[in-house]
Amino acid sequence: MQSLLVKDIRRLLEGELISGTEDWRVRDAIYYNRHDLTRRHTLMFLNRNDHVNWDEINSKAPSLVISDKSTSELKNALPGTTVIRVRSLIQSYWKFLDYYRNLFNLPVITITGTCGKTTTKDMIKHILSKKLNVQASESSKNEPRRSLPYLMGINNNTDAAVFEHGLGNSGNIKHQCMIYQPTIGIITTIGVHHLDGTKNLDGYIRAKAEIVEGVRKGGTLILNADDENIKKISLQSFHGKILYFGCSAKSEFRASSIKFGHNGMNFILHHSNKSYEAFVPGYGEHQVYNALAALAATTEVGMNLEEAIPRLASFKNMARHLEFSKGIGGCTIIDDTWTINPTSVEAALNVLDEIGKGKNVIVLLGDINRLGNYEKKYHREIGSNIAKRNVHTLITIGKKAEEIAKQAIRDNTKANVHIFNDIRGVSEVVIPLLNRNAVVLIKGPMSSRSMIDFANSIKGNN
Repeated sequence: MQSLLVKDIRRLLEGELISGTEDWRVRDAIYYNRHDLTRRHTLMFLNRNDHVNWDEINSKAPSLVISDKSTSELKNALPGTTVIRVRSLIQSYWKFLDYYRNLFNLPVITITGTCGKTTTKDMIKHILSKKLNVQASESSKNEPRRSLPYLMGINNNTDAAVFEHGLGNSGNIKHQCMIYQPTIGIITTIGVHHLDGTKNLDGYIRAKAEIVEGVRKGGTLILNADDENIKKISLQSFHGKILYFGCSAKSEFRASSIKFGHNGMNFILHHSNKSYEAFVPGYGEHQVYNALAALAATTEVGMNLEEAIPRLASFKNMARHLEFSKGIGGCTIIDDTWTINPTSVEAALNVLDEIGKGKNVIVLLGDINRLGNYEKKYHREIGSNIAKRNVHTLITIGKKAEEIAKQAIRDNTKANVHIFNDIRGVSEVVIPLLNRNAVVLIKGPMSSRSMIDFANSIKGNN
Protein backbone atom coordinates (compact mmCIF):
# COMPACT_ATOMS: atom_id res chain seq x y z
CA MET A 1 0.00 0.00 0.00
CA GLN A 2 1.10 3.55 -0.66
CA SER A 3 1.41 5.21 2.74
CA LEU A 4 -1.17 7.89 3.56
CA LEU A 5 -1.19 10.52 6.29
CA VAL A 6 -3.95 9.96 8.83
CA LYS A 7 -4.80 13.66 8.79
CA ASP A 8 -5.43 13.49 5.03
CA ILE A 9 -7.69 10.45 5.47
CA ARG A 10 -9.75 12.23 8.12
CA ARG A 11 -10.20 15.22 5.82
CA LEU A 12 -11.14 13.00 2.89
CA LEU A 13 -13.81 11.21 4.91
CA GLU A 14 -14.93 14.36 6.74
CA GLY A 15 -14.56 12.46 9.99
CA GLU A 16 -14.29 13.50 13.61
CA LEU A 17 -11.09 12.72 15.51
CA ILE A 18 -12.26 10.96 18.69
CA SER A 19 -8.90 9.95 20.14
CA GLY A 20 -5.25 9.51 19.27
CA THR A 21 -2.96 11.44 16.97
CA GLU A 22 -3.16 11.94 13.21
CA ASP A 23 0.40 12.95 12.26
CA TRP A 24 1.48 9.46 11.24
CA ARG A 25 1.08 7.30 8.14
CA VAL A 26 -1.11 4.30 7.35
CA ARG A 27 0.61 1.48 5.45
CA ASP A 28 -2.21 -1.09 5.21
CA ALA A 29 -6.02 -1.15 5.13
CA ILE A 30 -8.49 -3.88 6.12
CA TYR A 31 -12.14 -4.35 6.95
CA TYR A 32 -12.23 -5.41 10.60
CA ASN A 33 -13.50 -8.99 11.16
CA ARG A 34 -13.21 -9.73 7.43
CA HIS A 35 -9.44 -9.54 7.13
CA ASP A 36 -6.68 -10.49 9.54
CA LEU A 37 -4.93 -7.73 11.44
CA THR A 38 -1.25 -8.59 11.03
CA ARG A 39 0.63 -5.31 10.70
CA ARG A 40 1.23 -2.06 12.49
CA HIS A 41 0.18 1.19 10.81
CA THR A 42 -3.09 -0.40 9.66
CA LEU A 43 -6.37 1.37 8.86
CA MET A 44 -9.44 -0.61 9.91
CA PHE A 45 -13.01 -0.04 8.79
CA LEU A 46 -15.07 -1.00 11.83
CA ASN A 47 -18.82 -1.55 11.50
CA ARG A 48 -21.09 -0.23 14.24
CA ASN A 49 -22.33 -3.80 14.91
CA ASP A 50 -18.88 -5.37 15.13
CA HIS A 51 -17.56 -6.64 18.45
CA VAL A 52 -14.23 -4.92 19.09
CA ASN A 53 -11.10 -6.33 20.67
CA TRP A 54 -9.32 -3.09 21.50
CA ASP A 55 -6.35 -4.97 22.98
CA GLU A 56 -5.79 -6.75 19.67
CA ILE A 57 -6.02 -3.50 17.74
CA ASN A 58 -3.72 -1.70 20.14
CA SER A 59 -1.15 -4.52 19.93
CA LYS A 60 -0.49 -3.38 16.36
CA ALA A 61 -0.16 0.28 17.34
CA PRO A 62 -0.15 2.72 15.82
CA SER A 63 -3.52 1.72 14.42
CA LEU A 64 -6.32 3.71 12.81
CA VAL A 65 -9.99 2.84 13.31
CA ILE A 66 -12.64 4.33 11.02
CA SER A 67 -16.10 3.64 12.44
CA ASP A 68 -19.70 4.77 12.72
CA LYS A 69 -20.08 3.43 16.25
CA SER A 70 -21.27 5.81 18.96
CA THR A 71 -18.78 8.32 20.33
CA SER A 72 -19.06 6.83 23.80
CA GLU A 73 -18.13 3.36 22.59
CA LEU A 74 -15.26 4.63 20.46
CA LYS A 75 -13.74 6.41 23.47
CA ASN A 76 -12.92 2.95 24.86
CA ALA A 77 -10.00 2.75 22.42
CA LEU A 78 -6.56 2.26 23.97
CA PRO A 79 -3.77 4.88 23.72
CA GLY A 80 -1.99 3.42 20.68
CA THR A 81 -5.10 3.59 18.53
CA THR A 82 -6.34 6.61 16.60
CA VAL A 83 -10.11 6.69 16.15
CA ILE A 84 -12.04 8.66 13.56
CA ARG A 85 -15.83 8.64 13.67
CA VAL A 86 -17.77 8.96 10.42
CA ARG A 87 -21.49 9.31 9.75
CA SER A 88 -21.68 6.36 7.35
CA LEU A 89 -19.09 3.62 7.32
CA ILE A 90 -20.25 2.26 3.95
CA GLN A 91 -20.00 5.66 2.27
CA SER A 92 -16.61 6.27 3.85
CA TYR A 93 -15.38 2.85 2.76
CA TRP A 94 -16.30 3.39 -0.86
CA LYS A 95 -15.02 6.96 -0.85
CA PHE A 96 -11.67 5.77 0.45
CA LEU A 97 -11.43 2.97 -2.14
CA ASP A 98 -12.28 5.34 -4.98
CA TYR A 99 -9.71 7.84 -3.73
CA TYR A 100 -7.00 5.21 -3.37
CA ARG A 101 -7.63 3.61 -6.77
CA ASN A 102 -7.47 7.00 -8.46
CA LEU A 103 -4.09 7.78 -6.98
CA PHE A 104 -2.67 5.51 -9.69
CA ASN A 105 -2.85 5.92 -13.44
CA LEU A 106 -1.98 2.42 -14.57
CA PRO A 107 -3.52 -0.45 -16.54
CA VAL A 108 -5.69 -2.66 -14.36
CA ILE A 109 -6.79 -5.92 -15.99
CA THR A 110 -9.60 -8.02 -14.57
CA ILE A 111 -10.65 -11.44 -15.80
CA THR A 112 -13.75 -13.56 -15.50
CA GLY A 113 -14.92 -16.78 -17.13
CA THR A 114 -16.02 -20.27 -16.22
CA CYS A 115 -12.58 -21.63 -16.99
CA GLY A 116 -9.16 -20.16 -17.71
CA LYS A 117 -9.29 -17.20 -15.32
CA THR A 118 -6.33 -18.14 -13.17
CA THR A 119 -4.22 -19.46 -16.03
CA THR A 120 -4.82 -16.36 -18.17
CA LYS A 121 -4.13 -14.09 -15.21
CA ASP A 122 -0.88 -15.88 -14.47
CA MET A 123 0.13 -15.78 -18.14
CA ILE A 124 -0.42 -12.01 -18.24
CA LYS A 125 1.59 -11.51 -15.07
CA HIS A 126 4.39 -13.74 -16.35
CA ILE A 127 4.62 -11.96 -19.70
CA LEU A 128 4.46 -8.42 -18.30
CA SER A 129 6.84 -9.14 -15.42
CA LYS A 130 9.74 -9.23 -17.87
CA LYS A 131 9.67 -5.42 -17.85
CA LEU A 132 7.02 -4.27 -15.38
CA ASN A 133 6.25 -4.51 -11.69
CA VAL A 134 2.89 -6.32 -11.66
CA GLN A 135 0.43 -6.62 -8.78
CA ALA A 136 -1.79 -9.69 -9.13
CA SER A 137 -4.29 -11.76 -7.22
CA GLU A 138 -2.90 -14.91 -5.63
CA SER A 139 -3.52 -18.31 -7.20
CA SER A 140 -7.30 -18.66 -7.71
CA LYS A 141 -8.13 -16.89 -4.45
CA ASN A 142 -10.64 -14.56 -6.03
CA GLU A 143 -13.46 -14.14 -3.52
CA PRO A 144 -14.87 -10.59 -3.32
CA ARG A 145 -13.60 -10.16 0.25
CA ARG A 146 -10.04 -10.39 -1.05
CA SER A 147 -10.47 -7.40 -3.37
CA LEU A 148 -9.57 -4.78 -0.77
CA PRO A 149 -6.21 -6.37 0.16
CA TYR A 150 -5.38 -6.89 -3.52
CA LEU A 151 -6.12 -3.24 -4.30
CA MET A 152 -3.97 -2.17 -1.37
CA GLY A 153 -1.10 -4.08 -2.98
CA ILE A 154 -0.86 -1.33 -5.59
CA ASN A 155 1.60 1.46 -4.80
CA ASN A 156 3.82 3.96 -6.59
CA ASN A 157 6.15 1.16 -7.70
CA THR A 158 3.35 -0.74 -9.47
CA ASP A 159 3.30 -0.54 -13.28
CA ALA A 160 0.26 -2.75 -13.93
CA ALA A 161 -2.23 -4.94 -12.07
CA VAL A 162 -4.14 -8.07 -13.02
CA PHE A 163 -6.91 -9.65 -10.95
CA GLU A 164 -9.50 -12.36 -11.48
CA HIS A 165 -13.14 -12.09 -10.50
CA GLY A 166 -14.74 -14.73 -8.33
CA LEU A 167 -18.42 -15.44 -8.87
CA GLY A 168 -20.51 -17.05 -6.20
CA ASN A 169 -23.64 -14.98 -6.67
CA SER A 170 -25.04 -12.28 -8.90
CA GLY A 171 -23.51 -8.92 -8.06
CA ASN A 172 -20.08 -10.26 -7.06
CA ILE A 173 -18.34 -9.09 -10.23
CA LYS A 174 -20.07 -5.70 -10.12
CA HIS A 175 -18.84 -5.29 -6.54
CA GLN A 176 -15.26 -6.19 -7.46
CA CYS A 177 -15.25 -3.90 -10.50
CA MET A 178 -16.30 -1.00 -8.27
CA ILE A 179 -13.16 -1.65 -6.23
CA TYR A 180 -10.67 -2.36 -9.04
CA GLN A 181 -12.09 0.04 -11.67
CA PRO A 182 -10.44 -2.01 -14.44
CA THR A 183 -9.17 -0.43 -17.63
CA ILE A 184 -9.17 -3.82 -19.38
CA GLY A 185 -11.74 -6.59 -18.87
CA ILE A 186 -11.50 -10.16 -20.17
CA ILE A 187 -14.11 -12.90 -20.47
CA THR A 188 -12.37 -16.19 -21.25
CA THR A 189 -15.38 -18.48 -21.69
CA ILE A 190 -18.86 -18.94 -20.25
CA GLY A 191 -20.04 -22.46 -19.58
CA VAL A 192 -22.03 -23.68 -16.59
CA HIS A 193 -21.22 -23.12 -12.93
CA HIS A 194 -22.57 -21.46 -9.76
CA LEU A 195 -26.16 -21.91 -10.86
CA ASP A 196 -27.19 -22.07 -7.20
CA GLY A 197 -26.22 -18.42 -6.91
CA THR A 198 -27.55 -17.21 -10.27
CA LYS A 199 -30.68 -19.42 -10.62
CA ASN A 200 -30.05 -20.62 -14.20
CA LEU A 201 -27.71 -20.30 -17.18
CA ASP A 202 -29.21 -16.98 -18.28
CA GLY A 203 -28.64 -15.61 -14.79
CA TYR A 204 -25.09 -16.91 -14.83
CA ILE A 205 -24.41 -15.19 -18.16
CA ARG A 206 -25.82 -11.93 -16.80
CA ALA A 207 -23.60 -12.24 -13.73
CA LYS A 208 -20.50 -12.71 -15.90
CA ALA A 209 -21.62 -9.77 -18.07
CA GLU A 210 -21.32 -7.44 -15.08
CA ILE A 211 -17.72 -6.93 -16.15
CA VAL A 212 -18.98 -5.07 -19.26
CA GLU A 213 -20.39 -2.26 -17.11
CA GLY A 214 -17.45 -2.54 -14.72
CA VAL A 215 -14.70 -1.57 -17.17
CA ARG A 216 -13.87 2.12 -17.06
CA LYS A 217 -15.24 4.35 -19.79
CA GLY A 218 -12.78 4.34 -22.67
CA GLY A 219 -11.33 1.02 -21.53
CA THR A 220 -11.00 -2.24 -23.42
CA LEU A 221 -13.03 -5.46 -23.43
CA ILE A 222 -11.29 -8.64 -24.60
CA LEU A 223 -13.77 -11.39 -25.53
CA ASN A 224 -13.75 -14.95 -26.82
CA ALA A 225 -15.15 -14.65 -30.34
CA ASP A 226 -16.04 -18.34 -30.54
CA ASP A 227 -18.00 -18.69 -27.29
CA GLU A 228 -21.75 -18.97 -27.91
CA ASN A 229 -22.73 -17.74 -24.45
CA ILE A 230 -20.50 -14.68 -24.66
CA LYS A 231 -22.27 -13.80 -27.90
CA LYS A 232 -25.49 -13.47 -25.88
CA ILE A 233 -24.10 -10.52 -23.91
CA SER A 234 -25.30 -7.09 -25.01
CA LEU A 235 -22.45 -4.66 -25.65
CA GLN A 236 -24.59 -1.66 -26.64
CA SER A 237 -23.89 0.20 -23.41
CA PHE A 238 -20.13 -0.34 -23.52
CA HIS A 239 -18.10 2.79 -24.30
CA GLY A 240 -14.62 1.68 -25.27
CA LYS A 241 -12.62 -0.68 -27.44
CA ILE A 242 -13.63 -4.30 -28.02
CA LEU A 243 -11.06 -6.90 -29.06
CA TYR A 244 -11.82 -10.51 -29.93
CA PHE A 245 -9.64 -13.61 -29.71
CA GLY A 246 -10.27 -17.08 -31.10
CA CYS A 247 -10.07 -19.11 -34.27
CA SER A 248 -12.80 -17.35 -36.27
CA ALA A 249 -12.20 -14.63 -38.81
CA LYS A 250 -13.76 -12.07 -36.45
CA SER A 251 -10.79 -12.34 -34.09
CA GLU A 252 -8.15 -9.60 -33.93
CA PHE A 253 -5.95 -12.19 -32.19
CA ARG A 254 -6.55 -15.35 -34.21
CA ALA A 255 -5.00 -18.80 -33.93
CA SER A 256 -4.60 -21.32 -36.74
CA SER A 257 -2.66 -24.54 -37.30
CA ILE A 258 -3.16 -25.61 -33.67
CA LYS A 259 -1.19 -28.77 -32.94
CA PHE A 260 -0.15 -30.80 -29.93
CA GLY A 261 3.59 -30.43 -29.35
CA HIS A 262 6.06 -31.44 -26.65
CA ASN A 263 4.47 -30.45 -23.32
CA GLY A 264 2.22 -27.90 -24.95
CA MET A 265 0.50 -26.49 -28.00
CA ASN A 266 1.97 -25.05 -31.17
CA PHE A 267 -0.06 -22.55 -33.17
CA ILE A 268 0.15 -19.65 -35.58
CA LEU A 269 -0.95 -16.28 -34.22
CA HIS A 270 -2.44 -13.79 -36.67
CA HIS A 271 -2.65 -10.14 -35.67
CA SER A 272 -2.65 -6.89 -37.66
CA ASN A 273 -1.86 -8.64 -40.95
CA LYS A 274 1.16 -10.39 -39.46
CA SER A 275 1.66 -14.03 -38.50
CA TYR A 276 3.78 -15.41 -35.68
CA GLU A 277 4.78 -18.92 -34.68
CA ALA A 278 3.82 -19.43 -31.05
CA PHE A 279 3.96 -22.07 -28.33
CA VAL A 280 2.08 -22.27 -25.05
CA PRO A 281 2.95 -24.81 -22.34
CA GLY A 282 0.02 -27.02 -21.36
CA TYR A 283 -2.14 -29.29 -23.48
CA GLY A 284 -5.47 -28.53 -25.09
CA GLU A 285 -7.06 -26.11 -27.49
CA HIS A 286 -8.49 -24.29 -24.47
CA GLN A 287 -4.90 -23.44 -23.50
CA VAL A 288 -4.42 -21.71 -26.84
CA TYR A 289 -7.50 -19.60 -26.11
CA ASN A 290 -6.03 -18.65 -22.73
CA ALA A 291 -2.81 -17.65 -24.49
CA LEU A 292 -4.66 -15.55 -27.06
CA ALA A 293 -6.47 -13.64 -24.32
CA ALA A 294 -3.20 -13.06 -22.48
CA LEU A 295 -1.41 -11.86 -25.61
CA ALA A 296 -4.29 -9.51 -26.44
CA ALA A 297 -4.09 -8.01 -22.95
CA THR A 298 -0.32 -7.60 -22.88
CA THR A 299 -0.39 -6.03 -26.34
CA GLU A 300 -3.04 -3.59 -25.10
CA VAL A 301 -0.78 -2.70 -22.18
CA GLY A 302 1.98 -1.87 -24.67
CA MET A 303 4.20 -4.95 -24.95
CA ASN A 304 4.95 -6.00 -28.51
CA LEU A 305 4.30 -9.55 -29.66
CA GLU A 306 7.94 -10.14 -30.60
CA GLU A 307 8.70 -9.92 -26.86
CA ALA A 308 5.51 -11.43 -25.51
CA ILE A 309 5.47 -14.67 -27.54
CA PRO A 310 8.89 -15.95 -26.37
CA ARG A 311 7.95 -14.99 -22.83
CA LEU A 312 4.72 -17.01 -23.14
CA ALA A 313 6.74 -20.08 -24.08
CA SER A 314 8.47 -20.02 -20.67
CA PHE A 315 5.20 -19.91 -18.72
CA LYS A 316 4.71 -22.59 -16.05
CA ASN A 317 1.23 -23.89 -15.36
CA MET A 318 -0.09 -24.21 -11.85
CA ALA A 319 -0.02 -27.61 -10.21
CA ARG A 320 -3.09 -29.84 -10.70
CA HIS A 321 -4.16 -28.00 -13.86
CA LEU A 322 -4.10 -30.90 -16.35
CA GLU A 323 -0.71 -31.71 -14.85
CA PHE A 324 1.04 -34.63 -16.54
CA SER A 325 3.32 -37.03 -14.68
CA LYS A 326 4.48 -40.62 -14.82
CA GLY A 327 2.66 -42.99 -12.53
CA ILE A 328 2.79 -46.56 -11.25
CA GLY A 329 3.80 -49.07 -13.91
CA GLY A 330 4.90 -46.30 -16.27
CA CYS A 331 1.36 -45.04 -16.86
CA THR A 332 0.54 -41.41 -17.61
CA ILE A 333 -1.30 -39.49 -14.88
CA ILE A 334 -3.26 -36.36 -15.75
CA ASP A 335 -3.93 -34.61 -12.45
CA ASP A 336 -6.77 -32.11 -12.94
CA THR A 337 -7.97 -31.97 -9.35
CA TRP A 338 -7.89 -28.17 -9.09
CA THR A 339 -11.55 -27.72 -9.94
CA ILE A 340 -14.39 -29.35 -11.82
CA ASN A 341 -17.32 -28.03 -13.83
CA PRO A 342 -18.93 -29.19 -17.09
CA THR A 343 -16.77 -26.86 -19.20
CA SER A 344 -13.48 -28.00 -17.67
CA VAL A 345 -14.52 -31.66 -17.96
CA GLU A 346 -15.12 -31.16 -21.69
CA ALA A 347 -11.70 -29.52 -22.05
CA ALA A 348 -10.00 -32.40 -20.23
CA LEU A 349 -11.81 -35.01 -22.34
CA ASN A 350 -10.72 -33.20 -25.52
CA VAL A 351 -7.11 -33.50 -24.37
CA LEU A 352 -7.68 -37.20 -23.66
CA ASP A 353 -8.97 -37.69 -27.22
CA GLU A 354 -5.51 -36.77 -28.47
CA ILE A 355 -3.22 -38.03 -25.71
CA GLY A 356 -5.18 -41.26 -25.24
CA LYS A 357 -5.05 -42.48 -28.84
CA GLY A 358 -4.15 -46.16 -28.81
CA LYS A 359 -4.10 -46.20 -25.00
CA ASN A 360 -6.27 -47.62 -22.25
CA VAL A 361 -8.04 -44.50 -21.02
CA ILE A 362 -9.13 -44.44 -17.37
CA VAL A 363 -11.32 -41.57 -16.19
CA LEU A 364 -12.02 -40.75 -12.54
CA LEU A 365 -14.60 -38.01 -11.96
CA GLY A 366 -15.88 -36.53 -8.72
CA ASP A 367 -18.92 -34.48 -7.81
CA ILE A 368 -19.64 -31.18 -9.52
CA ASN A 369 -21.00 -28.74 -6.96
CA ARG A 370 -22.99 -25.53 -7.25
CA LEU A 371 -25.22 -26.54 -10.13
CA GLY A 372 -28.42 -25.83 -8.22
CA ASN A 373 -31.56 -27.38 -9.68
CA TYR A 374 -29.62 -28.45 -12.78
CA GLU A 375 -27.30 -30.81 -10.93
CA LYS A 376 -28.59 -34.06 -12.45
CA LYS A 377 -28.97 -32.56 -15.93
CA TYR A 378 -25.32 -31.58 -16.29
CA HIS A 379 -23.90 -34.68 -14.65
CA ARG A 380 -25.97 -36.77 -17.09
CA GLU A 381 -24.74 -34.74 -20.05
CA ILE A 382 -21.18 -35.59 -19.07
CA GLY A 383 -22.15 -39.26 -18.91
CA SER A 384 -23.51 -39.06 -22.45
CA ASN A 385 -20.35 -37.28 -23.56
CA ILE A 386 -18.14 -40.01 -22.15
CA ALA A 387 -20.26 -42.75 -23.76
CA LYS A 388 -19.29 -41.36 -27.18
CA ARG A 389 -15.60 -41.56 -26.44
CA ASN A 390 -12.91 -44.21 -26.33
CA VAL A 391 -12.82 -44.74 -22.55
CA HIS A 392 -11.67 -48.09 -21.15
CA THR A 393 -12.67 -47.52 -17.51
CA LEU A 394 -14.97 -44.92 -15.96
CA ILE A 395 -14.95 -44.42 -12.20
CA THR A 396 -17.21 -41.95 -10.44
CA ILE A 397 -16.68 -40.85 -6.85
CA GLY A 398 -19.56 -39.26 -4.97
CA LYS A 399 -23.35 -39.29 -4.98
CA LYS A 400 -23.68 -36.51 -7.55
CA ALA A 401 -21.09 -38.02 -9.89
CA GLU A 402 -23.04 -41.28 -9.80
CA GLU A 403 -25.38 -39.70 -12.37
CA ILE A 404 -22.45 -39.54 -14.80
CA ALA A 405 -21.91 -43.29 -14.55
CA LYS A 406 -25.59 -44.18 -14.77
CA GLN A 407 -26.10 -42.05 -17.88
CA ALA A 408 -23.00 -43.47 -19.55
CA ILE A 409 -24.42 -46.96 -18.98
CA ARG A 410 -27.81 -45.90 -20.36
CA ASP A 411 -26.02 -44.60 -23.45
CA ASN A 412 -24.29 -47.95 -23.96
CA THR A 413 -20.76 -46.89 -23.11
CA LYS A 414 -18.09 -49.46 -23.90
CA ALA A 415 -16.25 -48.47 -20.72
CA ASN A 416 -16.08 -50.62 -17.62
CA VAL A 417 -18.04 -48.52 -15.13
CA HIS A 418 -17.45 -48.41 -11.37
CA ILE A 419 -19.46 -46.29 -8.92
CA PHE A 420 -18.08 -45.29 -5.52
CA ASN A 421 -19.48 -43.09 -2.79
CA ASP A 422 -15.97 -42.11 -1.70
CA ILE A 423 -12.34 -42.94 -2.47
CA ARG A 424 -12.33 -46.19 -0.49
CA GLY A 425 -11.94 -49.17 -2.78
CA VAL A 426 -10.85 -47.15 -5.82
CA SER A 427 -7.21 -48.27 -5.54
CA GLU A 428 -8.20 -51.92 -5.87
CA VAL A 429 -9.83 -51.16 -9.22
CA VAL A 430 -7.29 -48.70 -10.64
CA ILE A 431 -3.85 -49.99 -9.65
CA PRO A 432 -4.10 -53.36 -11.52
CA LEU A 433 -4.83 -51.35 -14.70
CA LEU A 434 -1.72 -49.19 -14.48
CA ASN A 435 0.96 -49.89 -17.06
CA ARG A 436 2.75 -48.07 -19.88
CA ASN A 437 -0.34 -48.24 -22.04
CA ALA A 438 -2.63 -46.58 -19.49
CA VAL A 439 -3.62 -42.90 -19.32
CA VAL A 440 -5.43 -41.84 -16.15
CA LEU A 441 -7.43 -38.60 -15.86
CA ILE A 442 -8.34 -37.66 -12.29
CA LYS A 443 -10.72 -34.74 -12.00
CA GLY A 444 -12.62 -33.60 -8.94
CA PRO A 445 -13.45 -30.58 -6.79
CA MET A 446 -10.60 -28.83 -4.99
CA SER A 447 -12.47 -29.52 -1.76
CA SER A 448 -11.92 -33.26 -2.24
CA ARG A 449 -8.70 -33.82 -0.36
CA SER A 450 -9.15 -37.57 -0.79
CA MET A 451 -9.06 -37.34 -4.61
CA ILE A 452 -6.00 -35.10 -4.47
CA ASP A 453 -4.25 -37.58 -2.17
CA PHE A 454 -5.23 -40.48 -4.42
CA ALA A 455 -3.76 -38.73 -7.46
CA ASN A 456 -0.51 -38.21 -5.56
CA SER A 457 -0.49 -41.82 -4.36
CA ILE A 458 -0.35 -43.29 -7.85
CA LYS A 459 2.27 -40.95 -9.24
CA GLY A 460 5.65 -42.47 -9.91
CA ASN A 461 7.53 -40.42 -7.33
CA ASN A 462 5.61 -41.94 -4.42
